[in-house]
Amino acid sequence: MLKQLKCFTFVLSIAIIGFFSGIIFKQKSAYMVKFLISKGILSITENDYNQMFRSENGISYKINSSVVLQQGNSILFLETTDRMKPPSLVLCAIESAARMYPDRPVVFFMKGLGDIITEDYEKIVGEYLPTLSAYKNIYIFPLQLEKLFTDTPFMPWYKKIDPEKEVYWTHIKSDACRVAIIWKYGGIYMDTDVISIRPIPEKNFLAAEHAAATSSGVFGLSPHHKLTWEFMENFVQNYRGEIWGHQGPGVFTRVVKKYCGNPQFKSVDNVKCANVSYFHPERFYPISYGSWRRYFEVWKDLPTFSNSYALHLWNYMNSKGKTMVAGSNTLVEHLYRQYCPSTYEAILKNSTSHH
Repeated sequence: MLKQLKCFTFVLSIAIIGFFSGIIFKQKSAYMVKFLISKGILSITENDYNQMFRSENGISYKINSSVVLQQGNSILFLETTDRMKPPSLVLCAIESAARMYPDRPVVFFMKGLGDIITEDYEKIVGEYLPTLSAYKNIYIFPLQLEKLFTDTPFMPWYKKIDPEKEVYWTHIKSDACRVAIIWKYGGIYMDTDVISIRPIPEKNFLAAEHAAATSSGVFGLSPHHKLTWEFMENFVQNYRGEIWGHQGPGVFTRVVKKYCGNPQFKSVDNVKCANVSYFHPERFYPISYGSWRRYFEVWKDLPTFSNSYALHLWNYMNSKGKTMVAGSNTLVEHLYRQYCPSTYEAILKNSTSHH
């Protein structure tokens, strides 16, 4: 009798897991299972739970994004175009962050993933982002603009805007999304041409791009921080989509100027502005935008970047599409080899197979 009861309980547990995992898969939420576990209704191992909500290759999308993002400590990246095969620099940026922040979620929002989540996405991610599949802290989620802009100052602006008439729509979309995501979830936002080389020691920070401008390419703020709300309001109130940078670093610079004027650095140490740390340009921009080609040159003595947490590679300046070439001995090759080895190995393997 006891044996039959155990058998029945086991079968019932499997049925409950199957039933609720089906619901969860459709609703994209892990909350119901967590609730059942907390009430003692469902008993499953951590491994079973991970199998239900993570794909085999280590990248998750069955799990609801809010579960991952709720701690407010994620490293966030965006792809605001529909492309599904990002260039190697994007993969390197994400991989370097996953390596530098192993205990934090590294989240890549991709507009091309669309609205519907199916098992096919496991194959899609395996096909398009294979170099990231080994990292258990990387998560891929759809980027849904309307959902993201709901309950923010962006929504009325977004409803009125005509993308067809916008000169820099891809970049403006990205400028808005990054601020909305940090407002809602908190964490650190990074452009996809930023290679992480040391952990950033601050939770709430902004950074100078150069002496007179504040960067919008790397910043970190806690959820619902008042500065993020001001960025959104400034974006909408001063909207000039035809001016390059007006909605990105322009927004950040205007808000910082309102609170702090033009912050002055006596050394590479950060200064305080509006109760957050304000970083020296060396932290992310040791090579300035006018010198971006230096990343693609051979250096006699490699720089240590000892004052930097990450390196912005100025992809927008790179209009001719220079890329990392394996065997070139350029600075960027050294960075790939050290900070995104999986991406580097894939490029190396690909280049060897073509010879």
